[in-house]
Amino acid sequence: MRFFSALLAASMLGLAHVSSAQLMQPKSSFTRADSLRGHLSPLRTCYDINYYHLDVQLDVAKKAIRGSNLFRFTATQDFTKLQFDLFANLKVEKVEYQGKPVPFTREANAVFVTFPEAIRKGSRAEFTVYYAGQPTEAKHAPWDGGFVFTQDSKGKPWVATACQGVGASIWWPTKDHQADEVDSMLISVTVPKGLKDVSNGRLRKTTPLKSGATRFDWFVNNPINNYDVALNVADYTHFSDEYAGEKGKLPLDYWVLPENLAKAKTQFAANVKPMLKSMENWFGPYPFYEDGFKLVETPHLGMEHQSAVAYGNKYQNGYLGADRSETGWGLKWDFIIIHESGHEWFGNNITSKDIADMWIHESFTTYSEALFVESQFGKDAARQYIHGQRRNIQNDGPIIGPYEVNKEGSSDMYDKGSNLLNLIRTAYVPDDARWRELLRGLSRTFYHQTVTTGQVVNYFNQQIGQNLTPVFDQYLRHASLPTLEVRFTSRGAQARWIAAVPEFNLPVRVRIKGGEYQLVPTTTSFQPLNLSGLTKDNLEVDTQNYYIGVLVE
Repeated sequence: MRFFSALLAASMLGLAHVSSAQLMQPKSSFTRADSLRGHLSPLRTCYDINYYHLDVQLDVAKKAIRGSNLFRFTATQDFTKLQFDLFANLKVEKVEYQGKPVPFTREANAVFVTFPEAIRKGSRAEFTVYYAGQPTEAKHAPWDGGFVFTQDSKGKPWVATACQGVGASIWWPTKDHQADEVDSMLISVTVPKGLKDVSNGRLRKTTPLKSGATRFDWFVNNPINNYDVALNVADYTHFSDEYAGEKGKLPLDYWVLPENLAKAKTQFAANVKPMLKSMENWFGPYPFYEDGFKLVETPHLGMEHQSAVAYGNKYQNGYLGADRSETGWGLKWDFIIIHESGHEWFGNNITSKDIADMWIHESFTTYSEALFVESQFGKDAARQYIHGQRRNIQNDGPIIGPYEVNKEGSSDMYDKGSNLLNLIRTAYVPDDARWRELLRGLSRTFYHQTVTTGQVVNYFNQQIGQNLTPVFDQYLRHASLPTLEVRFTSRGAQARWIAAVPEFNLPVRVRIKGGEYQLVPTTTSFQPLNLSGLTKDNLEVDTQNYYIGVLVE
């Protein structure tokens, strides 16, 4: 979740188009640095990361960090050299292998380590990176990445990280590519006296140090993508609950500023358990029972940090008190709790291998908002909400971005992607129970995996038993909408699709005004539209559920 603020501001100002703050601007060419960041070269694929121990000391006064990260991995081939990633403004003090320093070189934000002997395929090995410096400070988190250094209302330090898109290597050394998630990790954060750190997973240990600082050890038991790893530091107060979920008791932990405790208890009680009930119903069990579920109050709006969801919506319903759909339904629940928690299923459980395929995260999660509305207020309300999402769509470019250069596609991945999923449900899987099982099966099939667009589309093709690839291609790879052209002649009505994809084939729901909708197979070639008594004046196309253009001649 990083693009909504700019889009919301534009809609409130009545602007037709606006660029997103965190969504990178269109780029006609890419640099060597872009490829080092986004390409899976042999220097990255040669090792499969198994475990990290990230150990960081935070100096709030200097806005600096110092620490280390242990990389434990399995070699996928014989090699003597590998790449990890760390932003160039942070100094690599040394890289240690088998207790001795080993040579390394740097290029842009990539670091290349050379080992004294070949590491053989199938073997397990480890090295440790020691680093320090002043990390990039975000100016408008979470839409730009880095650290947030601010203060609470009492003047105490309040620090957080947010780095989706720009990458986790903006603040810690890592293999910074979504295709390879670490299997588990220990996050150790040392903070000044009087402060607490809340990171991902379960709190294992709190250790007061002689210096007066305190070290917090958090263990993540499940695979986690790099940008989800978070540091949140403040004078937090804690309260807890539990949810009786599909896999048993799920611990619910909440970390908020003391002055907001009463508001937090009310707002979280009203939203969290209904959210979990809806998400588990539609998508299957919460994917990280072993790590629990947390909401952590942050000085930025929010982010889907796995098992430690960042929350900054100021304890109000809607999106900072506004309804993105302008239907009224979006003011009945807390947008950040619902949307960012929905990412636990799409983005965290199922992660795109390449950021170009980030629609897998955002389309499904934006659609989960509508499913939450359906769970709470009924199907008609959900359809209204989805239709209302269209006001945020720009149709300004492909939703899928260019591969291997760490570049996302259009921000239409949110609302246009949500409308695409509703269209597929309407046209191909109108039975609610079957649609629910298809979505739950998606979570099971790709449980704790990184995936591609092709894998997700093939899953839909197999489950539905039809080739939906042209439909996905039209909406994901082209900015233009398909247009239903209906032509009335002396021989009757004919219909076809005008689309960028030549093989586009989508059954459309049409009816004579006041009658029942009929599902009519339609391709890019004119075919008869056999509805007895149909005229230009009484033709109705289901544009409530189909995000399309319509041309009647």
